[in-house]
Amino acid sequence: MSALDSTAHFHALLQFRGRTAAWPAAAAAAAALEAGKSKIKGSAGLVSSEASLPGLQMAAFLWYLHVVLCVQASLKYLIEFCYTVAQKYLFEGKHEDAVPAALHSLRFRVNLYGLSSVELVPAYLLLAEASLGLGRIIQAEEYLFQAQWTVLKSTDCSNATHSLLHRNLGLLYIAKKNYEEARYHLANDIYFASCAFGTEDIRTSGGYFHLANIFYDLKKLDLADTLYTKVSEIWHAYLNNHYQVLSQAHTQQVDLLGKLFENDTGLDEAQEAEAIRILTSILNIRESTSDKAPQKTIFVLKILVMLYYLMMNSSKAQEYGMRALSLAKEQQLDVHEQSAIQELLSLISTEDRPIT
Repeated sequence: MSALDSTAHFHALLQFRGRTAAWPAAAAAAAALEAGKSKIKGSAGLVSSEASLPGLQMAAFLWYLHVVLCVQASLKYLIEFCYTVAQKYLFEGKHEDAVPAALHSLRFRVNLYGLSSVELVPAYLLLAEASLGLGRIIQAEEYLFQAQWTVLKSTDCSNATHSLLHRNLGLLYIAKKNYEEARYHLANDIYFASCAFGTEDIRTSGGYFHLANIFYDLKKLDLADTLYTKVSEIWHAYLNNHYQVLSQAHTQQVDLLGKLFENDTGLDEAQEAEAIRILTSILNIRESTSDKAPQKTIFVLKILVMLYYLMMNSSKAQEYGMRALSLAKEQQLDVHEQSAIQELLSLISTEDRPIT
């Protein structure tokens, strides 16, 4: 396979983003690349050392190195692509759709890193989470056992991977109603995520969220409320930073090339899906007690407004903005709160209007 052909395969794969039809195409591309790599390896086996290569052999050897690097880069792209799509499906609750993506991510990782590498762990965890979502607890345990065993054997496992492992073990024990064990693993998840990213990072917030859900189910509402508030504040701080940058630049609606500024969350598709799932879950809980603490409900609504605005989904942003404004008026909150919501809605409306 030529370099041109392999590039075409991966550009074609991009057209299938988010669809299960991509997996056969991805598999074919990887298989073809591996076949090309093997052929070149066979011919290059005749070479004893770089120093002894005459002109044409040196060129062939350099071409071999180039192809190997292209194969590795392509497989790394496929790994991340499949992983992100599988994560997105999981956050959207589409567990069956996540399985093919997770399996392909695992297969490509095996091809690139080998059967015993710690790099396989994230794919095992995806498959475990998908199995849990499908109610296949025994299968989920098998994937988690394999992931845990791989981590135990590894001498080079990152804090981020430890965090993911403990989070999925926590989810397993939640499914088994063993809340004590679940709390232990989620506490470890938060510890390792904090070491990797910091205590106030959105990647740490998932551990707080799942721990809050446990306390909520156990009717320990004060503890649950504290953690839900922390999760909301973490997402607010992150999204508000992006929102303020756009808001300040909004008076200059076009750049030097005459193009509209593009809204951007700074998140990949899986992280956006995670944000939507976490924030809407918290909103549902807040709305069930909105008569007691309307400010908390409005706070989450405003975060969702910013999220959908940055995702360039104006209709959703307006929907949540109007709900926030209606609740603020209904609860007769102060004028400052209502003005802040009106400002959000005005910015969204301006974005919808064409530039003259």
